[in-house]
Amino acid sequence: MKYAGFTTFTTEQNGGVLTVTFDFGSVNVQGQEMLADLNSLAMRLERDRNTKVVVFQSANPEIWVCHYDTELLKDMSTEAVSREEAQLLDLQAVCERISKVPQATIAKLEGFARGGGHELALALDMRFAARGKYKFMQMEVGMGILPCGGGASRMARQTSLGKALEIILSAQDYDADDAERLGTINKALDPDEIGPYVDALANRIAQFPAESINACKKAVYESIDKPIDDALNAEAYWLYQATSKTPAIKRFTIADEQRLEHDIENQRNWGDLVMKVQEIN
Repeated sequence: MKYAGFTTFTTEQNGGVLTVTFDFGSVNVQGQEMLADLNSLAMRLERDRNTKVVVFQSANPEIWVCHYDTELLKDMSTEAVSREEAQLLDLQAVCERISKVPQATIAKLEGFARGGGHELALALDMRFAARGKYKFMQMEVGMGILPCGGGASRMARQTSLGKALEIILSAQDYDADDAERLGTINKALDPDEIGPYVDALANRIAQFPAESINACKKAVYESIDKPIDDALNAEAYWLYQATSKTPAIKRFTIADEQRLEHDIENQRNWGDLVMKVQEIN
C-alpha cells in the first residue's frame, strides 16, 4: 500500500508503523486540502492489513494541527434548520472515518491543538502530550458556535459531563497536565520522553495480529453507547471475528499442551511472554 501524493503531510513506513507528519504552511491549518488528504489516507488504511499502527505528529515545533479553516465557516447558513435537514460537516465526516480505520491510531502532541485540531486528536484512539509544549482549546463558544468536528460529541466520552462542559464553555487553554487530569489525553510526558514512549508503544502494538487490533477497537468503541448486555454481546461477536482470522486457537492449543500457564516464571513475565507468542503463526 503506497502512502504518497499528499500535500499537507508526509508519511514514513517502518514495518507495521506508519508515521504521518503534518507539514502544511505556517500553522497546519485544517482546510479542504488537509481534509482531502486525511480522507484519502483513511481510504488506503481501510484496505491495508500490513500497517498496524498510525502515529500522527507535526513538523511544526509549535503547532500539531490548527483549527478548522475559517474560509470554510464564513459561508455557513445563518438560518436554523430542522434535525432532518442537518447534514454532517466535512470535518465531522473525515474525523469519523479516521476514527474507524482498522489500525491503532496515536496522536503525538508536541504543540498547540485547538478547535478542529483538538477534535481530530479526539477522533484518534490514543493521545500523548508533551509538557511545556502542548496546549488545547475549544474556542467555539466564544465565536458563537459549538465544537463541530466531533468535539461536542466525543468530549464527554473521554472525560465526563461536567469536565466536558468546563472545557467547551470556558474556551480557554489547557496544558498537558491539565489534559491528563481532565482525561482528554492518555498521558503527559516530558518533551524528551514522548518520542521514545510513543515509539515503544507503537512498535509493541505493531507486533500483534491486524485482525485482533481491529476487533479490539470495534468492541471497545461499540461498548461506549450500548447497555451492558448489548455491549457484552458485541464483545462476544468481535471475539469470534478475531479467532476466525488470527492464530489465537493455535497459540492457546500449544500453551495448553505445554502447560505454560502453570509455570510460575511465565506468570511473572507475561509482558515478555506475550511478545514471544507472536512467533506462533
